[in-house]
Amino acid sequence: MSLNVPKGEFLGHPKGLFLLFSTELWERFSYYAMRAILVLYIGDKALNEGGYGLGWSESDAINLYGTFTMLVYLTPLLGGWLADNVFGQRKSILIGGVLMAAGQFTLAMPHSWFPGLEIHTFYTGLALLIAGNGMFKPNISTMVGDLYCEGDHRRDGAFTIFYMGINVGAFLSGIIVGEVVNAYGTVEIVNGVEVITRNWQAGFASAGIGMVLSVILQTLFAKKYLGDIGVEPNAKRERREAQDKPKTPLTREEFDRIKVIFIMGVFTIIFWAGFEQAGGLLNIYADRFTDRHIGDWQVPTTYFQSLNPFFIVLFAPLIASFWLKLGDKEPTSPVKFAVGLILLGLGFVFMIGATLAQGEDGAKTSMLWLVGAYLFHTLGELCLSPIGLSMVTKLAPLRLASLLMGTWFFFTGLANKVAGFVGSMVGTHGNEAAFEAKCNAEGLGAEALEACIDAAKEAMMVENALSIFSGIAISTVLSGVVLYLFANKLIFWMHGAEGLAMHEQSPEAVLREELEDATTGKA
Repeated sequence: MSLNVPKGEFLGHPKGLFLLFSTELWERFSYYAMRAILVLYIGDKALNEGGYGLGWSESDAINLYGTFTMLVYLTPLLGGWLADNVFGQRKSILIGGVLMAAGQFTLAMPHSWFPGLEIHTFYTGLALLIAGNGMFKPNISTMVGDLYCEGDHRRDGAFTIFYMGINVGAFLSGIIVGEVVNAYGTVEIVNGVEVITRNWQAGFASAGIGMVLSVILQTLFAKKYLGDIGVEPNAKRERREAQDKPKTPLTREEFDRIKVIFIMGVFTIIFWAGFEQAGGLLNIYADRFTDRHIGDWQVPTTYFQSLNPFFIVLFAPLIASFWLKLGDKEPTSPVKFAVGLILLGLGFVFMIGATLAQGEDGAKTSMLWLVGAYLFHTLGELCLSPIGLSMVTKLAPLRLASLLMGTWFFFTGLANKVAGFVGSMVGTHGNEAAFEAKCNAEGLGAEALEACIDAAKEAMMVENALSIFSGIAISTVLSGVVLYLFANKLIFWMHGAEGLAMHEQSPEAVLREELEDATTGKA
C-alpha cells in the first residue's frame, strides 16, 4: 500500500481505526436519534395546539419518512462519486458532517422563531441531512480498509470493531433522545394524570450535538492518526489502470451472475419494506397503542429503537460462530436470505398478536409483543443484511462493480419508499365525517363527542395495523419459501462464486469474516 499510515497501535490495530470508530459512532448516534423521533414529531400536535410537532396525519408522516429514508440511501451514489473525483474522502466526510449538523440544528429551531415558516424550515433541515449523509456515508468505511496493507489479516477484525461502533451509537441514540425530549418537555395534569408534552426540538438538538462531536474528532485528529489516507481523490488512477485493459462484452457466466443480483434485489426490497416499519408504523404503534409502564415509570417510545442494535451486538457473534460450526453444511446466500425473510415474517406474527390482544375495548397491549417482534426482525437482518453486500462483490464483474453496488443501494432505497407507502395505510385520513356522523347519532355532548371520535379513529388505526402486519407476515414468509425452492438454481447461475473461497480459509479467518459481516446491519 502506497498510502502513508502513521505508526503506533492500540489493541493491535492502527490508532486511526479508533478515530474512525469514534467518528462513525457519533454520526450514527446523530442519525438514529433523529430517526427515532422524526415520525413522532411530524404527527404530534402543532404549536397552536400546545405541542412541539407539525400536526400532520400519521399517514402523511409515514409517507414522508419513507421518501426521506429512500433519499438517504440514494445520495451516497453522488457523494461517493464526488469523493472519488473531486474532494477526496477526508474532505467529503467533513463536508457531510457539517451539513448534517446544520440539518439537525435546523430541525431543532423552535417554531416560534419562524411563525408561518415551520414547514419550509423542516424541509430545509431534511435536505441538509440528505445531502450531508450522501457525502459522509460512502467514504468513512473505505478509509478503514486503507489503514491496512493488502493481505493484512487484521483487516477483518478492524471492520468488526468499526461496525460495533455503529451499533453502539445506534443503541445509545434511542435512550438518550428519549430522555432529552421528556426532560425538556412540559408537564400538565389532565384528569389527575401527569401528561408530558415532549420537546422534539430538544431531541434534534441532541442529535446535532452528536454530529458536532463527530466532526470535531475528525478535524482535530485525522492528520495525526490517518496520515494521508483519504486526502487525494483516487478515481484518476483507477481510470488510467482501466485504460490499459481491453474492453470485452459480458460473458454468459457474467450475465447469469448479474441476473442473480437483480433477482435477489427483489427479495431485498420485500425484506426492507417490512423491516423499515421500525421507524414508522412500529414507532407509532409503540407510542399510541402499547402499555409502556413499568410501575410508575413510563418507558419512552424511543427506547424501542435501541432494541435492534442491542440485539445485533448480542447475537451477531453467536450467529457468526453458528455458521462457522456448520462448516461445509453452512447455508448458501439464497438460503440465508430465505431464512431472513421467514424470521421477519415471524416477527410480524408478534405484532398480529399485539393487535388481537387489544380486543374491542382498545386496551393498550404489552411491550413484550414489540420486544419479540424486534428480536425476530434482528435475527432476520443478521441472516440477510450482511450477505447482500458480500454477494454483490462476489458476483459483479469488476468493470461493473461500482454500478452494481450502487444498484444494490437503490434496491434498499426503493424498499424504504415502499415501506413508507405500506405503513401510511394505517392512517384514518378521509374518514372524519363518518366518525363524526356515527358519534353524533349517539347524542353525546361536546366533550364526549370528541372522545368518541378519537376512539373511533384509534379503533380504525388498530384494524388497519392488523391488516398491514398480516400482509407483511404472509408476503415475507411466502417470499422466503419461494426463494428457498429456487436457491439451487440461483447457485447454479453463480457459476462457482458461492462458498469456494471460504472453505479454503482457516477457521479463525472465517470467524473473523463472519463477525465482520454479521455486524454491518447499521452501516
